[in-house]
Amino acid sequence: MAAQGNKQLSVLISSTFAFTICFAIWMMFAVLGIPIKANLGLNETQFGLLAAMPVLTGSLVRVPLGIWTDKYGGRIVFFLLMLSSVVPIYLISYATAYWHFLVLGLFVGLAGGSFSVGTPYVARWFQQERRGLAMGIFGAGNSGSALTKFVAPAIITAFGWQMLPKVYAGAMLATALLFWFFSYTDKTHQVSAGVPFSEQVKVLKDPRVWRYCQIYSVVFGGYVGLALWMTKYYVSAYGFDLKLAALLAACFSLPGGLVRALGGWIADRYGAYKVTWSVMWVCWVCFFLLSYPQTSMIVQTVKGDLNLHLGLSPLMFTGLLFIVGVAMAIGKASVFKFISDDFTHNIGAVSGVVGLAGGLGGFVLPIMFGALVDLTGIHSSAFMLLYGTVCVSLVWMYFSFKPRRAARLAAALPASNQFKSGGDYLAAATRRAS
Repeated sequence: MAAQGNKQLSVLISSTFAFTICFAIWMMFAVLGIPIKANLGLNETQFGLLAAMPVLTGSLVRVPLGIWTDKYGGRIVFFLLMLSSVVPIYLISYATAYWHFLVLGLFVGLAGGSFSVGTPYVARWFQQERRGLAMGIFGAGNSGSALTKFVAPAIITAFGWQMLPKVYAGAMLATALLFWFFSYTDKTHQVSAGVPFSEQVKVLKDPRVWRYCQIYSVVFGGYVGLALWMTKYYVSAYGFDLKLAALLAACFSLPGGLVRALGGWIADRYGAYKVTWSVMWVCWVCFFLLSYPQTSMIVQTVKGDLNLHLGLSPLMFTGLLFIVGVAMAIGKASVFKFISDDFTHNIGAVSGVVGLAGGLGGFVLPIMFGALVDLTGIHSSAFMLLYGTVCVSLVWMYFSFKPRRAARLAAALPASNQFKSGGDYLAAATRRAS
């Protein structure tokens, strides 16, 4: 039993560390893209596409990676995935044209697929009642986004942007080796080789899978989109330099990763539905406030013109962004608590599809953020878009879970109330019959 416990801990720590490095590299263009944008003269939409390109690949490979994890085991899939991205990362330092960065970004994006490998790999090492916490701790590797914002500006300032891909390539190689030596394989966690591919993906016909896809595209897709966009936002909207902008953006990215472990524990304790529903309302309020643009107006009064300025200060803006980061971190964990409860034997395949939906949200959003700024000239238009998506999500979630809520309320009624309700119904029926 002690040996098994040691293996569980080693798998959890090594997987979380590996995922943190993978996520940091996956988000590298959030910082690296800023000097590239200046050098190439890119507009906002082009910057959004550049920042989001790794997210596209990282999203598309999640489904096959999740299925391969079920079939071959998470250790070997995770290891090979990290090795496959080392060379493309290194080659970015020699890119000179916009299309070079886009193509290499697609290959770098393979690192983002690590989530759909690590989630089922870690989950199967723990009992059902502890999986939410374990997956939450693993998911804290999202804080790699903040790691990039701490490390990348310093490297770029000291050595130039070309040095960052070289450092990250070395870090990925070292991480892959460390993961291999400190992780383990348990063949009982693999889906039987006799189970055909069609049987593994048949679960995707379940409407619950698509429900979780929609929710996750908000909490994870929104997190990725903002993590890629916020450094640029602080530079453009508030005029900060790269170091300060990245530091303030980390106030969103860091809790968005670390608090995910707490989110797993909360979901275990209070249930995935209550936690996710609360997260959506918190995001709704915050995005409403963040959406308001910097506004100057002149009010004509009896004493003359009154100049007013309405808008969030950098401190207030960062505070609201911090709250959103915490809420999204908890929401990401609660969604995967849903999955671990409902799809115990197909966690890999389902987490791959749900992760794909979230990743595609993270790919599309930065591009839409840039396009909205180019079209409207309003920096906060990004939050207007997110506010709208949360509104849609709240309505959809309300009606999707309405039957389940009704069943829970009925089950929670005391026996005496149920008897009384039944008696009242019988009396009313008798009166109608007479």
